Amino acid sequence: MCDTGDRQTTAAVLVKEPAATIVEVLKDVTSYEGEDAVFECRLSRETTQDAQWFLGDVPLQSNEMNEIRVQGTHHTLILRKVTLEDRGPISFKVGQHTSAA
Repeated sequence: MCDTGDRQTTAAVLVKEPAATIVEVLKDVTSYEGEDAVFECRLSRETTQDAQWFLGDVPLQSNEMNEIRVQGTHHTLILRKVTLEDRGPISFKVGQHTSAA
């Protein structure tokens, strides 16, 4: 705050988090039916931005069939005991950045 006697003015500072980028992209994985398929990527920095995994256009969540891990900048998706129905493109999105396998 700045006070000159009969006048005051205030200002605020707004700090935005820089966008994270994908520095280690997804790689294609081949698994036999019944095995786990593991996908990994790494970001340029830890972030509070929403990160999302997709199988085709379907967003994935951690459950008994999918395990999603975040350890610092390292993001991992494990598809448990894959079946032929699990075939298709896997993608990872954070902010405006996407990687696909």
